Amino acid sequence: MIPWLKANFKNFKPSAAIALNATRHMNTLERKKLFSPDIEPMRTAEGRWFEAIVYEMFLDIAQKTDRIKYIARKGADAPRAGAQARLGQNGVFYSKYGDITFRGNGQDLAEFDLILVDADNNVSFGEVVTSPADLKEFEIEIAFKKRLLGYLYKQEHVPFLLISSIDISNYSVVKRLSKDPDNAIIHTSSCEEIKGLVKHYRPRILYTKPTNHPKLIKATDIPIKNPIDYRKCHDEYRTRIFSEIMYGRQKKSMAPATETEAIVKKILYGALYPHAIKAVCEEYGLVVKGKRIPFSEFFQHYSKAIVAMDLPGNELIIYLRSRQKREFLKMIQTKDGHFRFERPTPSRVGFFLWIESLQPSLGTKITLSILKTFSIKEPVKSRESPGKSAPEHFQK
Repeated sequence: MIPWLKANFKNFKPSAAIALNATRHMNTLERKKLFSPDIEPMRTAEGRWFEAIVYEMFLDIAQKTDRIKYIARKGADAPRAGAQARLGQNGVFYSKYGDITFRGNGQDLAEFDLILVDADNNVSFGEVVTSPADLKEFEIEIAFKKRLLGYLYKQEHVPFLLISSIDISNYSVVKRLSKDPDNAIIHTSSCEEIKGLVKHYRPRILYTKPTNHPKLIKATDIPIKNPIDYRKCHDEYRTRIFSEIMYGRQKKSMAPATETEAIVKKILYGALYPHAIKAVCEEYGLVVKGKRIPFSEFFQHYSKAIVAMDLPGNELIIYLRSRQKREFLKMIQTKDGHFRFERPTPSRVGFFLWIESLQPSLGTKITLSILKTFSIKEPVKSRESPGKSAPEHFQK
């Protein structure tokens, strides 16, 4: 499928019919924003539209070749009601907007713009790009999705399609991706050019509801060959990291060592006991919107703190549970060593349910050992180095 797509659709130009039909995946407000003079909402709507255009484009392409066996439904073609996130959910799900996501213990770990099944029953995925800004950390995300799908569907090779409305061929990340024979880079018309095809249909954009497409399939109906208990994979990996820290090993020894460790995106080490929170406040510091939070004021504003780490970069995170709103504040480490507020984690996402369920389990010694192991800087205030014996490290 990949060589065929490279040969036939390297520079595919969507027709007016495809562009119009793509609007059926958008609500009325999004359609209006497509031609808004306000740039930010217009670009957001444009990105949603182009993603739908690519989907419609492949519905058309699939009818011209036997190399594409199935296309996963999405948008207006997806099941009406998305499954509400809850703890213990693992596998492929649809969001309420018809987006395809993979959940691990209720957390959305990956979203797929396009999923195809080729004639050899290999599952492939596509990503849609409308701006070079979208390429930030793009390579890491693609590598993760390949590992994830490769594990779930027992595939050594996972084909990948990058479909762009702009010419990104000179970007280093795209050049590296294009060297992989499992990947195809497809450049379409620009969004401005596509808009030119439909400008005469404003303000009322028309579309034709498609007849039953013979190759459409629900993403949830593609058989998973390796079912996964994500919480179990996460907890086993976390336990191994604790063990490595306990024996004072370098963090390079804590890199993913198995297939299941390789699909863990974040380690949630646990919630902190009050004296561990005090140590973090004093030795590293927590800064929210420019104000340093002393431990004496911590529990006025927050009910708990959780230490976590993003993978594969080992970036430390502290989540603070707000008392004012049902949300967690995500705190990231700065070059100076302290943790500053980056953004809120709202209660509507599945990840909130996971971190909300965590009860205090980490004492001062193990908390400081985790931070010292992965910190990008020494703590603000020096402290006696934690011991390396198991009993001391796991004291509460």
